[in-house]
Amino acid sequence: MPYDVAFRHQQALDPSALPTITAGVHALTRAIEDCRNAGVDYESDAAVILLARHLTTVTQNRPAEAILRRRCTERIAELQRFPALLTLAIRGVSYDAVAKDLFHADGRRAMRNLANALTLPEGSYTIRSNRSDPSVSGEITLHGEEVWVQLSLGALGPENEVSFRRVRGQHDLLGDRRRFAAIRELLNPARFADRLRRELHLAPAAAEPALLVG
Repeated sequence: MPYDVAFRHQQALDPSALPTITAGVHALTRAIEDCRNAGVDYESDAAVILLARHLTTVTQNRPAEAILRRRCTERIAELQRFPALLTLAIRGVSYDAVAKDLFHADGRRAMRNLANALTLPEGSYTIRSNRSDPSVSGEITLHGEEVWVQLSLGALGPENEVSFRRVRGQHDLLGDRRRFAAIRELLNPARFADRLRRELHLAPAAAEPALLVG
């Protein structure tokens, strides 16, 4: 095996220099590549197996499996509802006209869903889309009688894509102090509506109409 090396075996015996998932995965990937170059079956290579087991050690201080599985399930649900918005929030839309069109179309739809979750009557709010300069995402804004919510990418970084505040009518352009939320909160309109009512002290949601019996 003229192309085999000892390095992966040394790492496997003392993985203390691999304290993170990234470092562990890199070492494992490199070990598999070494096996391929040497014509060794990496599925049975002792170093590869030990390095794979080391990843379990690295992740022991992470959340419990049940929590991680729930997060994966929630993430799948988010991606199924608005896959483009979550992706675009990560990669951005600067100088990409097609991505920007998609951002504004899905952003307006998300704002309509939020208005429905807040049970805002038709005509009591507006949803505006400002595309702005090609270098930025622009904004989508929901402006009601009591609440103002805006979606924009990039300016304040991740986890702050949504800003909101209490206002006093649709002509109030200043309102109270702005607060911030992650885009994933907007994509769960019922839960986000509850947060808005609680933090901004909005009027309670309109009661569901009573069912007529008999």
